Amino acid sequence: MNVVKKVAVINDLSGIGRCSLTAAIPILSTLGVQCCPFPTAVLSCQTGYNDFTFLDITEEMYKYKKAWDKLKVKFDCIYSGFLGSEDQINIVYEFAKEHKEALIVVDPVMGDNGCIYNTFTENMGNRMKELIKVADIVTPNLTEACLLTGRKYNKYNTSDEELLYMVKEIAKLGPKIIIITGIVRNDKMYNFVYDSNKNDYFLVGNEFINKSFSGTGDTFASILIGLLLNNHNLKYSIEKAAEFLYKAIKHTHELNTDPREGILFEKFLKELILINEK
Repeated sequence: MNVVKKVAVINDLSGIGRCSLTAAIPILSTLGVQCCPFPTAVLSCQTGYNDFTFLDITEEMYKYKKAWDKLKVKFDCIYSGFLGSEDQINIVYEFAKEHKEALIVVDPVMGDNGCIYNTFTENMGNRMKELIKVADIVTPNLTEACLLTGRKYNKYNTSDEELLYMVKEIAKLGPKIIIITGIVRNDKMYNFVYDSNKNDYFLVGNEFINKSFSGTGDTFASILIGLLLNNHNLKYSIEKAAEFLYKAIKHTHELNTDPREGILFEKFLKELILINEK
């Protein structure tokens, strides 16, 4: 029996910029979990750069899924990130429905900093809501939570009452756990966590470094998933993911590297082993 848990990570692969699969693979591996990449696109560098190549592999995704179906692979978790079209969302939706034994985690990548991404359409938004219906955990940032619930984006002054309204609206779609990331209050950055089974919420905060880096959401979600699959509880997993992210962001900020390259998390990977052993 293979005792190493498997995560099917459905995301893009960028050659430059620590995000998506290039964040998930090392982090999940360090946490003792097998990352099984299910690529949606291959890019020379992440889309924050002015010039990049983009290979859409939607057609290959259909064949990829069929090949895995023939192998009858069982996954402990299915985690989706960047999806570039309605077709890709549909593929992930069917894949998730066929693996009801797995923990389904959806990061609804739709926008950031109050703006929707150019690649995202209204129809994709409707399909994303369908995908969220089969999820156990969703991790929208504040912008995405507003888009999903039709609320006005307010980066610095979103109250607990407003956040609670949004998570409850998202919970109506089906997911049990909703984590809204990127909430800024004074000098801190918070994650707002809602458990619909308990009808309860809590916040986890760290010092806010006012600089945007590629791949922070991917890093956070990968740590969260790895710790949950190693039987750590939700609060511990979120606290440790947030602490790791803050430490890596602070280190990256101090070195003044190009934010498009993402956070320099390599130095801290060994700390995940210690976090996981507690």
